[in-house]
Amino acid sequence: MSGNQQKEINKSGIGDIRKTRIVFMGTPEFAIASLETLLINKFNVAGVVTAPDRQSGRGLKLQQSAVKKFAIKSSLPVLQPTNLKDREFINDLKKIKPDLLVVVAFRKLPDEVWKLPPLGTINLHASLLPQYRGAAPINWVLINGEKTTGVTTFFIDDKIDTGKIIYQDKVGITPGENAGTLHDKLMSKGAELVNKTVKSILEGVTPQKDQSTLTKTLTELKKAPKLRNENCEIPWKKSAVEIYNFIRGLSPYPGAWTRIKNLKGKTSILKIFETEAILEKHENKQGTILSDNQSYLKVATNSGFVKLLSVQLPGKKQMQIIPFLRGFDTNGLTFEVKNQNLF
Repeated sequence: MSGNQQKEINKSGIGDIRKTRIVFMGTPEFAIASLETLLINKFNVAGVVTAPDRQSGRGLKLQQSAVKKFAIKSSLPVLQPTNLKDREFINDLKKIKPDLLVVVAFRKLPDEVWKLPPLGTINLHASLLPQYRGAAPINWVLINGEKTTGVTTFFIDDKIDTGKIIYQDKVGITPGENAGTLHDKLMSKGAELVNKTVKSILEGVTPQKDQSTLTKTLTELKKAPKLRNENCEIPWKKSAVEIYNFIRGLSPYPGAWTRIKNLKGKTSILKIFETEAILEKHENKQGTILSDNQSYLKVATNSGFVKLLSVQLPGKKQMQIIPFLRGFDTNGLTFEVKNQNLF
């Protein structure tokens, strides 16, 4: 947006924190902190757009999104379109007359939607763009063993996560960090950045950095594709550190898993949530399980061992390894080792 355009907009009254009409778009818990921060700072949130209620759980009861629950508690009007191109939804959105759309953890918007507000449409992404574009940046920075990540606000354009950057803020990744703890850190830091970004836009100050300029300086552009069940299977042929990073990058959700087989040939799925990488030489075959059936269980890799600390069997609760071993015989147990190329 040019300076002249901003001046014309401000003449119309847009820019006043009480008058500028913001529509917030988001679905999961990650988005709530940003919405709450806008309300705390007295921005005029005129409506919320979130995903439709979905059936889940054993009873397949309709469940509201985290953002919808918060919006209802905050007495905010809610729209839940199944199709973002639906004329009824677009007309309802136009009736709200949004001056700015704020998007956090939502779907790709059609052109007619993101081009609607005069102040534009901004998005919060949980990485330092242009690195880790995609649906699962929090998970993939950990899987790849990064030491630093961050949050980015940018103006949405017709592609995914490619628009002009407004602000960024770095966040350090501490040793032992998993996807759950990093999610919470980035959620909080992201909310602060959304507040700063919206305030700057209303003041007519919108620094913009073209991502294509940044990509030219990078030796590698890392992606963050959506996580599916098949790419959450533990790649036991990787190194101990890579496996350790893989597991913490998927903990607590969606959870890294492996197939186990006992002496009778019965197979089952074991989810693993917490491990320790032990770097030492050994003569064991990859995937070999070593355990005293009392206090430890570790798996051989090409560079040492992965010591299991927290696991879960189907239909059971997540357990620390010592109570788990009290009720589980590891004699003859094997893990399935595949030639995977997940990362």
